[in-house]
Amino acid sequence: MILLPETEAEAAAMIRDAAAKNTRLALGGNGTRAGFGNAFLADAILRSTQLSGIVDYDPAEMVMSAQAGTPLAAIEAALAQNRQMLAFEPMDHRPVMGTQGEPTIGGVFAANVAGPRRFVSGAARDSLLGLRFVNGEGEVLRAGGRVMKNVTGLDLVKLLAGSHGTLGFITEVTFRVLPVPQTAATVVLSDLEDAEAAQAMAAAMALSVEVSGSAHLPPSVKTRFLAGGLPGYAATALRIEGPAEAVSLRAERLVAALEDYGPVTRLGAQETATLWREIRDVHPYADSTTRPLWRVSVAPSAGHQLVAALRLEAGIDTFYDWQGGLVWMRMEAEPEGELLRRAIRATGGGHATLLRASAQARATTSAFEPEAPALAALSARVKAMLDPANIFSPGKMGGF
Repeated sequence: MILLPETEAEAAAMIRDAAAKNTRLALGGNGTRAGFGNAFLADAILRSTQLSGIVDYDPAEMVMSAQAGTPLAAIEAALAQNRQMLAFEPMDHRPVMGTQGEPTIGGVFAANVAGPRRFVSGAARDSLLGLRFVNGEGEVLRAGGRVMKNVTGLDLVKLLAGSHGTLGFITEVTFRVLPVPQTAATVVLSDLEDAEAAQAMAAAMALSVEVSGSAHLPPSVKTRFLAGGLPGYAATALRIEGPAEAVSLRAERLVAALEDYGPVTRLGAQETATLWREIRDVHPYADSTTRPLWRVSVAPSAGHQLVAALRLEAGIDTFYDWQGGLVWMRMEAEPEGELLRRAIRATGGGHATLLRASAQARATTSAFEPEAPALAALSARVKAMLDPANIFSPGKMGGF
């Protein structure tokens, strides 16, 4: 059964009824991340898609409020009219998840989605100023405000961002936006091994050239970007954005600083936009399969070490974003969750999230990093406070 409230009050009434009947609800937008998270049972799906529309937008203040079910495309179209954007560059999960429908702005914040600019601009939660949501008792709550300095309820705002529909049904979000850069360029280093690429990306980040994207594409994936148009057998890509003259000068400085690493080429604005959209959406693994896909976050210097260690024991394909700190890793057979998490601990720690897998694999592998006992106890108390009857996506993130 799918529940489609048309107003916040109607959503609250549906949730009160569900709590009274102990009806388990899977909360969501349009289902573009369906299949993500731990396997769990739900009696009904509560969707926000009918709660749609921009509530308030002042381009001069660079702040927008919108109902949670508003399509992300509508948000981006309204921002584009004023040459503004979402700084955190949200990923479109449909290609790798094999899903349909339109992503919603509420879903973006509920999943705390972010793309290649994350390591300099923050994740979705870092742009979220306030929200309205319905808790597990059917109460409408408001947290945060329209400006970042208004910190009332800010911790609650950050708790809901990334909660994946386990703490509350988000009905409205308020967030800040930024101007679209005038232009962009990408400096590409060719033929670097993973360890060399890590060194080159670290050297680039140490320069005052404001790199806004830093990724390494090994030989196994390089040909799947820009329709095979990147030079060499491996590509290390560094993006620069801003005023045209400044981008040109900074790119020249970057090329001069890195030319000792190997062949260097530059991509113009159009190729840059295409390349980073493909990196954002994990284009090489949009393969119409359910082969396990991991999103691994580690220290930038440790990514290539983790991959080298894992390749001694498992078949994997991979590429690196966020200066090497985000490792997209597709397993060729089983998820190998225990092996992966053991290797992460051995290389300095981090987090592994299983983004995609078969239903059978999801039933036996935790999608989220297991929490330490103290953190798990705190998470359980938060869950009990906001969803005392445990009706919101029970078990999706584990431990509830």
